[in-house]
Amino acid sequence: MPRQPRLDLAGVPQHVVQRGNDRQPCFFQDIDHVRYLDELREICLRERCAVHACVLMTNHLHLLMTPSARAQMARVMQLLGRRYVRYVNDRYCRTGTLWEGRYKACRVDSEAYLLRCCRYIELNPLRARMVVDPADHRCSSFACNALAVADPLIRPHASYLALGSNVAERCAAYRTLVGQAITPDELDGIRRHLQRQHAYGTERFRAAIEAQLSRRAGPAKMGRPRKSALPPESAH
Repeated sequence: MPRQPRLDLAGVPQHVVQRGNDRQPCFFQDIDHVRYLDELREICLRERCAVHACVLMTNHLHLLMTPSARAQMARVMQLLGRRYVRYVNDRYCRTGTLWEGRYKACRVDSEAYLLRCCRYIELNPLRARMVVDPADHRCSSFACNALAVADPLIRPHASYLALGSNVAERCAAYRTLVGQAITPDELDGIRRHLQRQHAYGTERFRAAIEAQLSRRAGPAKMGRPRKSALPPESAH
């Protein structure tokens, strides 16, 4: 069965993950992180795609972005992937694929769900025991969102801006959010929605996405479809 085309929606945030082929590294040295983020910033500036959160790990990456036009996310990721693969192959004298198939993405509700995704993304290095403080991981948006460190890549989402009336208030509120423990159910929910590429949010949000895409954006209902009753004259 052919793969369905990606149908991005303008103004709807997406949580994106892309992994190295066979879970192998896709970043080998610090300069690789710098190059990837530089390419991401240039492409998103040109395509007018906003990045709200990001983290680069060793063998995968997470991004939270809002496209400004339909089908824009797929174009951004395609351009970014090609440029970075070309750079890696040239720098390390390698050939072949770098990524594990297509990236995965789920649309995210712009209410509390978006901030939960930000927190999930920026705490990845902590969960992986790469650092003891998320601020210690340089290839992350945490310093920008929580500590007000300037980052030309990151553009705050309206949900983040609503955390306070100024930078100090927003950073303090976001640090409080990050400091709250992520429950196992929340962790599982984010991972499951991303893996299955289902809309992450309220039922109302999911229904709105399905209406715009004319496509299912969540799990199918369990059980067999109800059979319609036979008219009396046809019954045996």
